[in-house]
Amino acid sequence: MKIERLFGITMMLLSRRRVNAQTLAEKFEVSHRTIYRDLDTINAAGIPIVAFTGNDGGYEIMEQFRIDRQIVTLEDLQSILSALKGVRASLDDEEMDDLLTRIKALISRSEQKQLEETGETLIFDTNLWHGGGIKDRTILVQLRQASRNRTVVSFTYTNTEGTHEHREVEPIGLAWKGYAWYLYAYCKLRGDYRTFRLSRLTELRVHLEYFASRGVRMEELDTRWGNQETGSVVELQLLFRPRLRVRVEEAFGPANVEVRDDGSLLVRASCPDNHWMYGMILSYGPDVKVLEPAFVADKIKRMGTQITSLYE
Repeated sequence: MKIERLFGITMMLLSRRRVNAQTLAEKFEVSHRTIYRDLDTINAAGIPIVAFTGNDGGYEIMEQFRIDRQIVTLEDLQSILSALKGVRASLDDEEMDDLLTRIKALISRSEQKQLEETGETLIFDTNLWHGGGIKDRTILVQLRQASRNRTVVSFTYTNTEGTHEHREVEPIGLAWKGYAWYLYAYCKLRGDYRTFRLSRLTELRVHLEYFASRGVRMEELDTRWGNQETGSVVELQLLFRPRLRVRVEEAFGPANVEVRDDGSLLVRASCPDNHWMYGMILSYGPDVKVLEPAFVADKIKRMGTQITSLYE
């Protein structure tokens, strides 16, 4: 639509120093003549556009003109841009490009120059060094689109015990939790809402079947799941070697780590009694000892014996 193109051209000119007609024509997939008419329309609407000739020629909006951003400071906009860039890199969503352009349009040219000179002071990066555990990143885009369109999806899901199950769900949205992406959805198999870790999800299929909203929002599910305990919870007491202090404080938080006189680290933590807890303890190898409860220590012993037997 013409109005959308006019808005897009305006935002592009506001966010850049100078743009030539060729770049605008390619961006909006129209002829040079159409671009010239659009520029005249924008100029007539009160937004002063200046034309420059020569090798570095093109069009730009008069230096003194900018959109009033009211109470939003340059620091606020810089933080917003940093967050949006992180989301853009993670989701690989081209829609974010237009949003980034609109936000940049709120920054004057002198402020843009200031930001270029200082560089980034804040980076949001949700991609782990190994790729976030998601083999095919198009899954993120497909699930986000399915959540928006309210279309049913199905996939094969592998739980922590290695069991594969076929699931058909009504997706609500995606959430970045800790260091992984999760899908919030209504599971038809369980007849209730569930979270699915994307790194355990394969064979995704988006169906043509649409579903009606059940009136439950992601925020409500977050609150519900955050206020309830899933399964039995174990009160752990773990004793770590001094050399693991940095890693232990990062994992459990400095407030939960007691440094003893000999330098050893005593940790008291509440953990769900599941495979993850035992895997977490084993990941520290010989640098941790389970003090309490006794049944956890016994199970770690048995698992250690089983591991040793593999190498005999």
